[in-house]
Order: sequence, then C-alpha cells, then structure tokens
Amino acid sequence: MAASATIVGVAATSTVAFAAAPGEDSPKPAPASRSLTTLPSSPVEKVIVTYKSRSAEAGSNTAAAGDARTKGAETGESLKFERRLAGGAALVDLGGEASKKDLTEVMDAFRADPSVASVEPDIRAYAMAVTPNDTEYAKQWDLFEATGGMNVPTAWDKTTGSGVTVAVIDTGYAAHSDLAANVVSGYDFISASADARDGNGRDADAKDEGDWNATDGECGLGSTAGDSSWHGTHVAGTIAATTGNGKGVAGIAYGAKVQPVRVLGKCGGASSDIADAITWASGGSVPGVPANPTPSKVINLSLGGASSTCPSVYQNAINGAVSRGTTVVVAAGNSNANASGFTPANCANIINVASTSREGNRSFYSNYGSIVDVAAPGGETRRATDTPGTVTTPQNGILSTLNSGATTQAAENYKPYQGTSMAAPHIAGLAALLESAKPALTPAEIESAIKANARPLPGTCSGGCGTGVADAAKTVNAVTGTTPGGTTFTNGTDVAIGDNATASSSIAVTGRTGNAPAALKVDVDIKHTWRGDLVVDLVAPDGTVRNLKSSSGSDSADNVIATYTVDASSEVANGTWQLRVRDVASGDTGYINSWSLTF
Repeated sequence: MAASATIVGVAATSTVAFAAAPGEDSPKPAPASRSLTTLPSSPVEKVIVTYKSRSAEAGSNTAAAGDARTKGAETGESLKFERRLAGGAALVDLGGEASKKDLTEVMDAFRADPSVASVEPDIRAYAMAVTPNDTEYAKQWDLFEATGGMNVPTAWDKTTGSGVTVAVIDTGYAAHSDLAANVVSGYDFISASADARDGNGRDADAKDEGDWNATDGECGLGSTAGDSSWHGTHVAGTIAATTGNGKGVAGIAYGAKVQPVRVLGKCGGASSDIADAITWASGGSVPGVPANPTPSKVINLSLGGASSTCPSVYQNAINGAVSRGTTVVVAAGNSNANASGFTPANCANIINVASTSREGNRSFYSNYGSIVDVAAPGGETRRATDTPGTVTTPQNGILSTLNSGATTQAAENYKPYQGTSMAAPHIAGLAALLESAKPALTPAEIESAIKANARPLPGTCSGGCGTGVADAAKTVNAVTGTTPGGTTFTNGTDVAIGDNATASSSIAVTGRTGNAPAALKVDVDIKHTWRGDLVVDLVAPDGTVRNLKSSSGSDSADNVIATYTVDASSEVANGTWQLRVRDVASGDTGYINSWSLTF
C-alpha cells in the first residue's frame, strides 16, 4: 500500500469537526471538596475517648456514660456517651457544635484524667477528588456526566498519572500555556521536507507547522482545501492539560507528561514515518535518530487510513512497542463503517476505540465492529442529519486546547471537536492513570482492565462498540484492589411507565446503622424510547426528593442506563427508598427494568 494512501484517511479519524466556539449549555460540576486540617475549621460535635484497659470506663458503657456526665459538669458542656466504637473507644457527644475553645476545654478535662489513654476530636473526612478550578471544566461533560461521561474525577482520588509519559503521535505541538507544563521534548519524524513545512526532514523539533491544504485536489483525488487542524494539540490537551490552574480545561491524566511526536503534515503522513515514530516513542532504536530520553508507556494514535489489512510495517512497530511495555491506543475511524477496513485500527496488540455521544449512543460517524475493544466520549458537534461541516451542537463536542491560526500558529484558544480521534485520548489518559497507579501492569493487563470495567452504553450502538463505555474510576479501583465495598440493595421487578404518567419502584433498606453515605450510588436501568421524556428522582424514606435526571426535548435516544452519585448523608439509611420516574411528554412508553442502591 502506498504511504500516501495509508494516511490519506486521517481526515476520517481526526477532522470530522472544525468546531465553533463552545456553547454555554453545560452542567455545574459538583461542589469542590475541602481538605482536612489539624483541627477542623467547622465546629466539632463529638470526641473519641480511649480509656486505659484497666479502667472501669474501658469495659462498661455505664461507667463511660457517667464519666461523660462528670466531665460535662466540670466544663459546663452537655456531654453524653453515645456508643462504643469497634476499637473499644467511647464516642462522646458534645451536645451541639462546640467552639474551638469549648472543644479544647473538654479535651483538656479528659486528658487530665489518669484513666484516659487518649482523646481526639471526631473530625470529618471528605472525598479528595477536588473539582478542578479550570474555568472551562463545567463544559467537559465527557469527564463527569453520569450518562455520557467517563467517571474520571473519582479516579483522581487514587491517581493522576504522575510518572507516566504519553506519546501523541500526530501533527506535533502548537504552543499552549494550558499544556506547556506537561509537555516533554518530542521529535519530528516527517522525512519529506515539503510535507514537514519546516525546511528540512526529520529533526528534534516537534512544532506543529500546520497541516492546511490550499486547494482542492492538492492531496489527491477527492481531497479538499482546509485550514490547519492543530489536531495533536487538541488530543494532548484531553490527555494531560494542566489542571487546577484556574484556566481552561482539565486533563484526564493531568499528572502525566505528553510527548509530541510529529508524523502528520501537509497531506497526512507516511506509514514508514509513523512506524519509526512508534518505535522511537516506546524506547526502541531508529537509525539516524537519537535515543528517546523519556520513553512513553502509552502511545496515542488518533490517525488512520483505509486498508483491509494491517501493514507489516505497522504491526512490527506495534509489537515492538508492546514488548517494551508500552500500551498502544488507536482511534477506530470516522467513516460510519466497519473498523476492520481501516488501519492501524485493524492491527493486533492495540486498544481500538470507538466514539460515543453525550447521550451515550455510538457517535453517528464512528466506525464499529467486532474488532472494536471499547468506547469513549468523542462527542457530536452536529447531528447526523445536519449539513456536514456545520457546527450546530458545540456543547456536545470534546473541548480541548487548540490554536486559532488558519494556517500557521497564532494565538492559543480552546474549541470542541468531534471524532474517534477525541475518543482515543480518553483511553490513553485512562491507561496513563492505570500505569501510574500500578506500574507493574502489562499492556495486555491494562487493556483487559479497561474492557472488563466498562459499563454498557446508556444508548445504542449498531455494529458493535466493544465492551461499552470506559469507566475510569471503576477501572482504577479494580487494578488497585480498592473496589468500593458496601451493601447493594436491588429491585429487579419491572414497573410499567405509562404515557404522561408516573411510575415508582421501591427498595426496603434494612440492617444499616446511621445515615446513608455522602456518595450513595444509584444504578438505574430504564427501558424507554425517547428518554428525553423522562424525569428521574430518588425519594428518600422521609420523602426528600433528589433529582437524578431532568427531561430534555432534544434527547431522542433510547433508555436510561446510568450510575448516579448523590449526597444522602442527611438521610437515615434504613427505610423505604423509591425510584420515581415521570413521563412528561406523549408518544413513548417503557418500564423500569431494575435499579439498585449501594451503601
């Protein structure tokens, strides 16, 4: 296969959308978590008292209760023994929110007692996945939304990708202040100086010189004129944009580094250059090229062309990279066709990624098929029926770092794109999180973990989208052995949802102590055509209603299959919980298939 033919289809995996400015229709992220201090800034309500083993209070609740009353009289506080902890300590209620001064007096009273071994405040802990303060984060639905997102923020409790380098084998790097801190030196593998547009062949400067085409037909029959895409910079931002810096977007593996490796210039790129780039990025030796000082443990290939087989030059390079411990992630392609007809998507030893929309369907352009391994958000900046080249739903694209130059680099900016090119870096970012969390993982184990922990598509995928939509938090928890425990209560009895009617399904929770958790997991499986008709609420035993999903006149997809996380810490756990589903528009019906609560 000719080199130009190999990658002429890069437009099919990368430039499906040159999107306009991002829309404003975006959800609010969850409130930012707070970090712990030695003494909480908020008032403390209880203290934990550990008595010496031979004291009466250590073995008698009555004695502990009496001691609490005595200490209360000494300090002027209404102290009350509440319960014995599993480790034997006594939990003492302060009778309300105590000031720091009151808390100090109570703790001093206990410390002065020779029968007390220790006393400490009953402080609160908070989830450490702090919502990033990046100004555009609220538009990154692909990271956090329950329906179409990839459940990334919760994974940040465990890992952010530190210590891992991800090679972005693409158009190179357009300077961007929201990415620069996470970029390491790469290489330009474009051997033809005319295609490279930098006056020479291969060199150590991975700067993106632009991939514009001035005229139709310039790159072969059927090619069209177009501006530079700055594609590699968009891909890199999804993987590792600087996060928590008060500007722009957040990267999935924002603790990782990205290594720009330039292979695509004017009229795409040659398979010979791309194969060498794969070898070099993974730490292999390429004649005439200095060794890579920072070999990558993950490679992202958001590129491809039409071919019924995987060229040996690709397969040999990929096999070599995997043998060196590098995970190779490839975009499935954007031709709405079977991915088996596109390469390197049809090569072995890769993770082949299809694209999903904000509604959780296979994106209308995404390739599909039995060789697809997994899906990830790739977005839709327009609907399938909208005029090609237009941008009608920018809020449903993947927002990332970019450049405003029509041909050569100009000012940095951000834009939403759509494509399997946008889906692949979600998986490359997840692979970096896994590699950082557990460096001993092999590429095969990383692929297996991502596929095994994906969730079913909330919407539909004709043709095959692998094992489903990747779930970052679930996958990270699985490989680190920290899969959340707790007890799950399920109701699998079907409940019909009538047209313009309300249906409810109940779960009786028993055997729990205290209140429900601050991160109560609500798994929902509702079968219903045109799911935008539905409003879904969780009703607590005391009647408190928490909305899980609102109605939407534009969401025509089928079914609601999602996991929601709600703060139910103000509710008593035991009791009858209800899933309430309201159909607010006519014409479609369905049923509650099953739902569950995990405490």
